Amino acid sequence: MAKKAQKARKAQQAGGTPATVALTAAGTDFTLHSYEHDPAHSSYGEEAAEAMGVPPERVFKTLVAEVDGALTVAVVPVAGSLDLKALAAAVGAKRATMADPAAAERTTGYVRGGISPLGQRKKLPTVLDASAHDHPTICVSAGRRGLEVELAPKDLASLTGAVVAPISKR
Repeated sequence: MAKKAQKARKAQQAGGTPATVALTAAGTDFTLHSYEHDPAHSSYGEEAAEAMGVPPERVFKTLVAEVDGALTVAVVPVAGSLDLKALAAAVGAKRATMADPAAAERTTGYVRGGISPLGQRKKLPTVLDASAHDHPTICVSAGRRGLEVELAPKDLASLTGAVVAPISKR
């Protein structure tokens, strides 16, 4: 345990994000990918896929929804969109709507376009789209625009305590 804490401190000192610090502390294998973020691009996720040369089915966006009054994280491929009814069903709720962006930023501690499912200020219930398991690794935001982390879907699900369910539409 002391070694993990020491690794996390080193990652933080090296300019890591809360997401990379959490991954380092957990001893999880991951690869960081950075690229120059273009503020004029119309989609953060598509920009990441293009910049990294990774198929959009392997790059996942982190969305925050309000599900029966509680904020919930949905992690879906950038090649699709979130099915709000499926998200609600996945967590045994009746209704889901997209969360207010300011509430999502305040609660997670990240800015829009850089929200990571890892290392959030307040740990929220998380649902990972089942298509993630179609790939040996997927990419998600590492906690800031222009920085992605690549890891095994099983590791992401384990670290976030995610429910895995089909929550995306193509």
